Formats: sequence, structure tokens, C-alpha cells
Amino acid sequence: MFKKINIVPRWIILLLDLGVTKMALLLAIFIKQELSFKNIALETLVNTLLFMGIVNLLVFAALKTYAGIVRFTGLQDAFRIAVSVLSSSVILFFFTSDILHYSATFLLTKSIIIIYATFSFLGLMTYRVLVKFLFSYSRNYNMQKKTVVIFGASEAGVATKRVLEHDSLNNIQILAFIDDDKKKTKKALDGIDIIDFNDFAKLVQKNPVAELVLASFSISVKRKNELVDFCLDHDIKILSVPPYGQWAEGKFNSSQIRSIKIEDLLERDPIFINNQQISNQVKGKRILVTGAAGSIGSEIVRQLIGHHPELIVMCDQAETPLHSLELELAQKQPRTNCIAYLANITNETRMRDLFQKFKPHYVYHAAAYKHVPMMELCPTEAIKNNVLGTKMMADLSLEFLVDRFVMISTDKAVNPTNVMGASKRVAEIYVQGLSNSPENHTKFITTRFGNVLGSNGSVINHFKEQIENGGPVTVTHPNITRYFMTIPEACQLVLEAGSMGNGGEIFVFDMGEPVAINDLAKKMIRLYGLIPNIDINITFTGLRPGEKLYEELLNDAENVQKTYHEKIMIAKVRTVVHSNTLDAYNHFVEMVNQPDKELLLVAKMKELVPEFISNNSVYESLDQMGKVVNL
Repeated sequence: MFKKINIVPRWIILLLDLGVTKMALLLAIFIKQELSFKNIALETLVNTLLFMGIVNLLVFAALKTYAGIVRFTGLQDAFRIAVSVLSSSVILFFFTSDILHYSATFLLTKSIIIIYATFSFLGLMTYRVLVKFLFSYSRNYNMQKKTVVIFGASEAGVATKRVLEHDSLNNIQILAFIDDDKKKTKKALDGIDIIDFNDFAKLVQKNPVAELVLASFSISVKRKNELVDFCLDHDIKILSVPPYGQWAEGKFNSSQIRSIKIEDLLERDPIFINNQQISNQVKGKRILVTGAAGSIGSEIVRQLIGHHPELIVMCDQAETPLHSLELELAQKQPRTNCIAYLANITNETRMRDLFQKFKPHYVYHAAAYKHVPMMELCPTEAIKNNVLGTKMMADLSLEFLVDRFVMISTDKAVNPTNVMGASKRVAEIYVQGLSNSPENHTKFITTRFGNVLGSNGSVINHFKEQIENGGPVTVTHPNITRYFMTIPEACQLVLEAGSMGNGGEIFVFDMGEPVAINDLAKKMIRLYGLIPNIDINITFTGLRPGEKLYEELLNDAENVQKTYHEKIMIAKVRTVVHSNTLDAYNHFVEMVNQPDKELLLVAKMKELVPEFISNNSVYESLDQMGKVVNL
């Protein structure tokens, strides 16, 4: 019945409010006169009611107490009603005081006004709460009740409770708050018991729990994974509340409470960066970011803006993503001037024009081809872009006296088994060789890290698409593992390493523990509420060309030196004499545009990088020959 009632006009609510206040005044007079109206003059009573009605009409109109939708009454409505009742009571008291000599005209005394104010507030709130309860009861009468527990007995937890209780699409019952803080357990919050995790395990045995909502922003990733594993084992859906930064005016709604994502479980504890040192170096500088439209390049741009450089030149050959980044930054209206420069880093004319026009102080070189199987099929493009593109950017940086050149490399450059990793190692060697010349003004710095969460072509995005399409989820090998890092974390570490480098270093990042891809696929399927190999099959397709089971961050012959940042280390690599390698790079330049030179190009990379041993690749024959092709 209540579902069919539309929102009533405001004038009806105003009349109801005036009627409630009249009843409150009559009740106050009745109590003051010892539960009798015998000794009250009718004229005086009518005058009092009329005067009080006029006062309340003016106050309610001014404060718009009637404007709220009654069925959604909340704290703001209660506050507005309290202010209106207090205001009308003060006016009544003023007009009936001895100062204006109206006390004989109206049947009002100090005690009557106080009793009236109390009953008026209670009456106005009571009928609103009653209407709200009736609508809620009618809405949920035929709906299946959903039992929910909230992890986090704090402000976010209370806000979550109220958002869920106002959810018109679900009949939700909050069973408990869970909190690891022993000081909070065994207490109640907003009428709901606070329990610890052990009590939650017992609660699940007694009452079926449909959902657990994570409303804590200080929970560690390890603890989050423990909760998720428990919930998945007990068929409990796990949701999370958006961070404070995404709340609109300090509030959020039920549509923002989302299912927890696998990225949330692979994140690590926050890192701490020396932002002051980065700012001191970057502020007021002109900066070039290559590959600026990519996952890493675009995040580097976003983070650099916060350090207020003079100019950021965003260079990329991908037109649409570069345009999207330009629109994003324009919408945010950064104070930094950001210029989109559409060009390929292998185009010497365009790159020279870029350096001549903008004369960058810093270069963050993130442009690279990164897909292993594709580069295994197209080694010429890998060398052209990853090796010769890097060479051109480094040479131009030297020529135009760039202060710092920071190259973004990969863990696949360590003991490479594929063309992509080898091409990045060859690029590292060139950059490292340039830094060994003492007369060079430019500081050349290299950073290495593994896979980043949510990047273009990420295995996680691939798995999501396969699960949403009904499967199967394809994993190359049951034992394959990979390192993962969030994009913001990786870029923070890049900026930090770039600021601390003195030239010639290869910085490696603490990537945490490797993740088994098969386990990752299983957990992602379970987070969708499905059962691996029953609802969604997992199939093993075999290692792709050039792919290896595990990635490394350091060569076997290398060790590391600690820095002041616990997550950044310096790899000790073999010394590179630049003059000894120049012939190899000249060969790359000569052959890269010639047809049918792929075998010779790969062979030259193997000569330059002796640890490059191909795996599951057509280029394994070069290793089996036991010699390098004579070029």
C-alpha cells in the first residue's frame, strides 16, 4: 500500500506540523492546569492558539521544516526541527514576558512554553519516524532479508550502516560490527554489537551471513586477505567502502559500495616517499615523459604535476590515449603547463625538434614495446623501439645537456629468455655505458620492476574479461609466478630513484612476494561468486614463445646495495665500456630497416647479452649452435 503513495505536497506537511504543535500546546496547558480546562477562558485559549500558529507558520516557512521527504527523515531534519521549535519558543516567551505586557492576553507561562517545546519536538519527530518506519516495513515486508556484518567499528562503519539501512533495494539486517581493536569489542555502536574475529567465526556457524562490508581504511593487506579467504570459504560475499577521497561532501551512497577486487588483495602496505627532495629537484623544471599515454607514463605525469614543474611534455605515438590524457588533465586544471606531443621516439626529426623547442631538464623514458609473444614474432620492432629509440633519446639528452635521464626497464631484462627482455637489457647497457663517461653532464639512471596492476594488457584485465564471458580462464602453466606492483607505487618509486641517482645506477624495487598465477585465477573466479573448474574452467595453454615460469629482479652474478629507502636497492652489474659496445649498436642501426635480418639481429643481442638464452622460441637454435653468427 505504502509503495503506491507518492511524495505528498509540502503544504500538507506544513499543516501536519502546525497541527502537531497545536496539540503540543494544548497538552502543555492541560498539564499545567492540573489536567483540566475548567478555569480557562475560551477567548484566551483561542488567542493563544492563533498567536502560536502564526509564530510557527513564520518560523517553519523560514526554516523550511516541511521541505524534507518524511520517509527519509534523518539527523539534518531533526536538527532543523529542533532549531525551529527553539526559535518559536523564544518568540513566544518574548511576547508573553512582562517587558511587552502581553502575558494577560495569552495563556502562556514559562513552564507552559517549556512543556510545549518538549512535546512539540517529540511530536514532530515521532510522526516522521513513524511514517519512515511504516514505509520501511511495507517496502521490506515481502523482501528476503539480507544479513550483513561490517568490518570496522569507526566513523566509516557507522556511515556504512546508515547507508545500508537506507538502501531501498534491499532488506538489510546488520548483525554486528567486527573490529580487531580489543578496546572496542564487547561494546555496542549505534545499537549494534562490536565483536572480534573469533566471535564472528562463531556467529557464522549460528546465523547465515550474506555479506561482509570492509569499512576500514587502516586494515593491512595481509589482514584483508585473511578476511577474504575466510569469507570465500563460507560463501560470504565481501564488499568494500570507497576511500574518503571519493565521498561527495563527506557522504557516499550504497551504489559506491563495490565488490572487492583482486587488485585490492595484491596491494601492499603504503610506501613513504621523500616528496620534498623530489619537489626540490623537479619544481620549476621542464620535463619530458615518453610513453606518456601508457599506464606508467600517464601516472608519472599525474604525480609530477603535484611537484609543480614549469612544463611537462607528454610524448607518445598513440593518438587516442594521448588525447584522453590531455582532456583528463585539462578537466583537473593543473597549474603545470602540459603539452601533448604526438610522435614516435624513433623519428629523429621529430625528437630533435622536441628537444630544440622545449629543452627539457629531465627525461623520464617510459616508451617501450612490452608484450613478450609479440616481440618474439617481431624482433626488428623490439630493437627499433626499445633499443634504438632509447639510444636516440639518450643521445639527444646528452646533446641538449639534460640533467637527468631516467629509463624505465623491466624484470624481464634479468637473465632474459625472450626478445623483449633482451632488448630492454641491451638498452640498459647503452644507457649505463653513457653514464661511465666522466665528461657527460647528464646523469643516466635505470629503474627495474615487474608487472603492474591494471596496466594495459595486464593478466588481471584478461582474466576479468574471460570470467565475465563465462570462461574458460586460460593460464599458461600451473606453476607460473609473477611479481606485481600497483601503478602509483611503481611510479612513486621511479620518481624517488630518479631523484636519488648519481648516474650509472640500475635501481631495483622490492616487489614483495611472487604471486602464483594459477592461484590468482582461482581467487578471481571465487570473488565473482563462482567455483573454479565447476562454474568457470581453468585451462593450461602452455608457455608462450619467450616466456619463463618466474621472473627475476637481479642477475645471478649481481648483488645489491641498499639505499636510504627500504624498497629501493642498487643492482651491482658488470661494468660496461661504452666504446666496446658501439659497433654492436651501429650494426643494429644498419640492419633494422633491412628485410629478413631477424635472426642476425637476435644473434647480435645474444652476443651483447651472453645471459640471453631463448626459451620456447624459434631462436633457441642460436643457443644450440654454441656460437654467435658472425656479422
